[in-house]
Amino acid sequence: MGRVQFDALDCKILKMLSNNARKPFLEIARECGVSGAAIHQRIQKLTAQGVINGFESLINPNSVGYETCAFIGVLLSDPSKFDYVLDELKKIPEIVECHFTTGKYDLFMKLYARNNDHLLHIIHDRIQSINPGRTETLISFKESYKHPIPINEENFK
Repeated sequence: MGRVQFDALDCKILKMLSNNARKPFLEIARECGVSGAAIHQRIQKLTAQGVINGFESLINPNSVGYETCAFIGVLLSDPSKFDYVLDELKKIPEIVECHFTTGKYDLFMKLYARNNDHLLHIIHDRIQSINPGRTETLISFKESYKHPIPINEENFK
């Protein structure tokens, strides 16, 4: 996807939605001084352009029994098996993100496990059974903060 041209209204809409994806379109319209239909059309356009990829509910992992957050770096033993490894990793629901990276690792993943024993099971029985190569695991003690990407008009000029 190429870079999309935005105007001030697009920027306001994106900023509001990035801070609260459940914000009603009519409330956005009132704050922007336009009709609800105009906001609906703009959001449809931004979605069709691939700017908005969807809306999600963020669930606290601890509240549903996932007490351990970990990051795993993978050094592929055979880079030609990248697609195979990626397809197999997609089948492991505890892996919530997977990135193709530069630097030390070929792949870098984020996953949630019920506890350290569950994490060990995921690594030894699920990930290593794919035989991706060498892995390195980092356990997160606590997420310090998380915020949306900055949306301001300077980014879109």
